[in-house]
Amino acid sequence: MAMKQQSKGRRGGGRREKPEYDQKLLSLARVTRVVKGGRRFRFRATLVIGNRNGKVGVGVAKGNDVSDAIQKAFNDAKKNIVSVPLVNGTIAHDVYAKEGSAKVLLKPGKEGRGLIAGGAVRAVSDLLGVKDIVSKSLGSSNALNLSRATVRAFGQLKNEPPAAKEVSTETEAKAEAPSTESNQ
Repeated sequence: MAMKQQSKGRRGGGRREKPEYDQKLLSLARVTRVVKGGRRFRFRATLVIGNRNGKVGVGVAKGNDVSDAIQKAFNDAKKNIVSVPLVNGTIAHDVYAKEGSAKVLLKPGKEGRGLIAGGAVRAVSDLLGVKDIVSKSLGSSNALNLSRATVRAFGQLKNEPPAAKEVSTETEAKAEAPSTESNQ
């Protein structure tokens, strides 16, 4: 009898590989289409995927059953992945984006401040791997539009703050300018 228990545990095929992306289901809705014979039900899944290391994507899909909708949404999210440069667990600079009537404002947070975001913005930021961020969602609270606006905002990020680039180009211009002005 002890032999049966041991072989039963090994039948599973060994260790499972860790998936490439973590996923979070934002919303699952039953949608209805009215036809001549009655109503036809389908399911719409909104899914966020990310590797917690600078890549995140949002997908939405419909299917005849829940698992089908989730699988299709996962494939859609893989097609819409963006890579984001993270700086010490936060973002490099403020960024604003809009999708539909959902607007989102993201600001870098001080170390140890935490993930200050709500709903869809929190899910996207968490799966991206951001540790410290401050966000404000304005306008619509629709989970799909908010998550898409957040991904769009993360896609706008650069490696360093835009102000630092402007300052460095201005100082270089000023360094060259006095030599031309003094000749006049």
